[in-house]
Amino acid sequence: MGIDKLKTRNETTRVNGYAVGFHGLVDFVDSAAPQNRFIEKVVREEVKMFPKQALRELIANALVHQDFLATGTSVMIEMFSDRIEISNPGIPPIKVERFIDENRSRNEQLANLMRLFGICEEKGSGIDKVVSAAEMFQLPAPDFRVGDTRTTTILFAYQDFGDMSKTDRIRACYQHCCLLYVNNKRMCNQTLRERFDLSETQTATVSQIIGYTKEAGLIKADQSETNSTRYARYLPFWA
Repeated sequence: MGIDKLKTRNETTRVNGYAVGFHGLVDFVDSAAPQNRFIEKVVREEVKMFPKQALRELIANALVHQDFLATGTSVMIEMFSDRIEISNPGIPPIKVERFIDENRSRNEQLANLMRLFGICEEKGSGIDKVVSAAEMFQLPAPDFRVGDTRTTTILFAYQDFGDMSKTDRIRACYQHCCLLYVNNKRMCNQTLRERFDLSETQTATVSQIIGYTKEAGLIKADQSETNSTRYARYLPFWA
């Protein structure tokens, strides 16, 4: 299991129906994932690299939102030593920046059936749970990518804050801000520091990330709170 697609260690095709095969598929993917490092704040033992709840939600999401009219393609799960990529044929009906707060199913009847089967839970809450699990396990923010014919979600393994790129930090800041907003809370320097597991001495570093995310047009200051930079609260750009 490497970091590129040039060498395939194992390839498995599943032909089971969704109702009888979903839970087995999630268990298979979870068992195939390597162990993560020891994370003291989450559990006092080694854990799987990817939170099982996040895998469950992303696999269910890919199945529900796939484009059944696309031929010669299907839902695909690719696992690497530093990430897992879950993709489905089709372009999402909403922008990736709104995955956390919006929901529009491509296949509403299938979505309703999967909720009856207990595969999907609350409508529109799946991506919220994925982002929340990534934060709890101190993982980089998931990356949602739209290509010409497929939609891909990338869930990354743990990285030290110093190894995260500027893009990774901006994406994490935006998703953190969205997650708090949909839960009727507001992001501030302190909440983002806690998300990255940084000390108070790194307040300036976090302020810089907030500044970069504002420059990218992804967040804005909550003018209803305070004009003080130190106590500023932030909203997603669409709020």
